[in-house]
Amino acid sequence: MYDTSFATRPSARRRRALEGRVAIVTGSTSGIGLGIARTLAENGAAVLLNGFGDAEEIERIRGELSLQNDVDVAYDGADMSSPEQIARMVAHANDALGPVDILVNNAGIQHVSPVESFPPHKWDAVIAINLSSAFHMTRLVFAGMKQRGWGRIVNVSSAHGLIASPFKAAYVAAKHGIIGLTKCVALEGAEAGVTCNAICPGYVWTPLVEKQIEDQAKNHGIPREEVIRQILLAQQPNKRFATVEEIGALAAFLCADGGASITGAALPVDGGWTAH
Repeated sequence: MYDTSFATRPSARRRRALEGRVAIVTGSTSGIGLGIARTLAENGAAVLLNGFGDAEEIERIRGELSLQNDVDVAYDGADMSSPEQIARMVAHANDALGPVDILVNNAGIQHVSPVESFPPHKWDAVIAINLSSAFHMTRLVFAGMKQRGWGRIVNVSSAHGLIASPFKAAYVAAKHGIIGLTKCVALEGAEAGVTCNAICPGYVWTPLVEKQIEDQAKNHGIPREEVIRQILLAQQPNKRFATVEEIGALAAFLCADGGASITGAALPVDGGWTAH
């Protein structure tokens, strides 16, 4: 009888694609960011989580990711509108986990309003968190990545980084800006082995989207299925939400060896929305 126990021995465990890498994922205590952080951890990366939420729930998530994937997972609640807090968070990551190899700029907020009545403080907040934070994060880790000859930066833009919709001036401006920043960083890091790409999701199934469906169904007095097909997914030809797992899988691919020659790209994950 053959001895197959070697397949379960620790020494025989297959090396994971991101084994030994250190990642920061901003806005990662829920939704898309958590989906990306989870996939990076599954692929062997140590991860620093960032975001707001209930402290006990965040600690539960941190512990679960660490235990299930046998990787170090830390948390920092830095406010992504504050350059000072961003700098402290990067220092925390370096101290707790090691030099940052992977950066995922995902943190974002939204405000919907006509241009003429768009509150200036809301514009400033959206630009600060959705765009400026990505610059501040990148500038703090970029030199180290170039010196070590390896780095992956993934910016979560949006279908609204490629096209526009009314009443979302700040969000659309920020997400277009993220793609411009992505291209500049890609060019500057190309010879040093550092890639930078943008993922451009359409509607992704998250708890926030679920709440939006329920709210719109109530406000318009229509069934939730009609809200999904005729309002939220009206522009997505495949008529389905992307999942956080799909976004995470793409981010992990871009961060692994298979993504080494992909840089400066804005990759739609929108069911064909931007193909119109």
